[in-house]
Amino acid sequence: MSQSYLSDLVFRQAKKYGDRVALKYRDYSKSAWIPVSFNKFADTVRRAARAFVASGIRVQENVGTFSQNMPECLYVDFASFATRVVTIPLYATSSESQVHYILQDAEIRYLFVGEQYQYDVAWRVQQICSSLKQIVIFDKSVKRAKGDNQSVYFDEFIKLGDDLKYQEEVETRTKASNTDDIANILYTSGTTGDSKGVMLHHSCFNAAISAHDTMLTNVTDSDVVMNFLPYTHIFERAWTYYCIHKGCTLCVNLHPQDIQKTIKEVRPTAMCSVPRFWEKVYNGVMEKINQSTGVKKQMMCSALEIGRKHNIDYLMNGKKPPMWLHLKYKFCENTIFSVLKKTIGIENGRFFPTAGAAIPVKVEEFVHSVGVNMVAGYGLTETTATVSFAMYDNFRLGCVGDLLPGLEMKFGEDNEILLRGATVTRGYYKKEAITKQAFTEDGWFHTGDAGYLKDGRLYLTDRIKDLFKTSNGKYIAPQAIETKLVVDRYIDQISIIADRRKFVSALIVPEYEQVKNYADAHGVQYASIEELLKKPEIIELFRTRIDTLQQQFAHYEQVKRFTLLPHPFSMERGELTNTLKVKRSVLLKNYAAEIDKMYED
Repeated sequence: MSQSYLSDLVFRQAKKYGDRVALKYRDYSKSAWIPVSFNKFADTVRRAARAFVASGIRVQENVGTFSQNMPECLYVDFASFATRVVTIPLYATSSESQVHYILQDAEIRYLFVGEQYQYDVAWRVQQICSSLKQIVIFDKSVKRAKGDNQSVYFDEFIKLGDDLKYQEEVETRTKASNTDDIANILYTSGTTGDSKGVMLHHSCFNAAISAHDTMLTNVTDSDVVMNFLPYTHIFERAWTYYCIHKGCTLCVNLHPQDIQKTIKEVRPTAMCSVPRFWEKVYNGVMEKINQSTGVKKQMMCSALEIGRKHNIDYLMNGKKPPMWLHLKYKFCENTIFSVLKKTIGIENGRFFPTAGAAIPVKVEEFVHSVGVNMVAGYGLTETTATVSFAMYDNFRLGCVGDLLPGLEMKFGEDNEILLRGATVTRGYYKKEAITKQAFTEDGWFHTGDAGYLKDGRLYLTDRIKDLFKTSNGKYIAPQAIETKLVVDRYIDQISIIADRRKFVSALIVPEYEQVKNYADAHGVQYASIEELLKKPEIIELFRTRIDTLQQQFAHYEQVKRFTLLPHPFSMERGELTNTLKVKRSVLLKNYAAEIDKMYED
């Protein structure tokens, strides 16, 4: 049993880097990015750690953070690690019922909240939650509820740590920290029921950091990293810890919807994201090409074709491009591709890990054609994020790369990926029965994902529990169909319906502005979006585009009927998880009438 690596990481990095910038955050009142040095980072963590001790927070007690990305989230995390406390992050968009469930399940006494929404939810929950003792507020502009005499602001809370008499206890705890301590409990999205608390011990993070060091030799302390995904997401969380370990500068994106603005202000060298980010980039570029004419359109199409041949047909297949192609590519790289990257804000980009969902092949091909180093990967909360990822020199379209060192993998029934290793969770918090079901008798973890190996690279096929079986006995993989169709510029969200049905249908949320533009260009009259989506011309538009995109699928896999919805899937109606995954069971209930109508003879 060894010491937890994270318990004194920030203190060690402060000794190494001193006044170099560790973090930046955007001050919206000043429209400026405020730097935080490694020394300041470490000093704030020390004060917070002493405040933990002063507040009576016990070894291995659970504390919660209910906030969007803020530097304070990291201060709380590393103060917790230094004092052997467990942090439990809650998504900033969580509902009252979700917050109440987690607080009760984990018996959280101290909850750190971000802005007004999180405070308001926490305050209402506190009235019915027996465990919650105190709310600590990060944002000083938050207005406390009338009668709230207990909640304090973070600045007030860490003043408790100004008393140095608590430092000895902090140091004692830090030295006693070990790999058998729980570091985080991350509650999963719960697409199929109540969320489960995934326990990640310090042994998981120790192993993950060590394994990534053998593969990520290109991440250095000169990197400027945008933290875009929520820290609650294991992908961003583990990646952020790793970047601190490497001495990178972290730029903390407060509001996800601001990313198109903030990424241009920061112009990062690296950023992890989900495929949806790149889908929007792809759709934006394709729309610009579609709106162009003549020589300009021809140049952009030609550049993409040159990029595809150079980067995919040759380089990704281990072949040297011919000189004429290389020269053409360099010209495109210095002109069209350079302008494109600068427009997005990624002209300095070197490394863009992407995971969390299937990446549409068209999107993947486009990103690599223009020379963006998007690194496709695969991972789970239960595996401390990374299971595998595909570095550029060993990449193929559709693959998720090489297995992380230290992990073992084999295939079970229905080609399910089974895993074993130090980064795999030991189980779910207070859920022994579910934990037992998640593992084989000899300790292999059931991922629920199906896949296969080809030339040593891992490819994913389906989410096993999401396989549908039609009433005709045919198996349907909904993600494969959804991934193929969602790249269309007229489709924003899609959910396939097929289980125990006689054919495949779909609920589609259109890109409303694109549909309106089409209607205006073709003289289609309408008074509302509801009326527009029922117009025969619009139905035919979608029918034609869907039929074109789904040609590769077998006849029984193809979408026969669809319904265009006048409003998006939403978290408020319970249709999406906090990570924006579709809850199919909720859609089936909420749109029962629309679905039944598609199956009327």
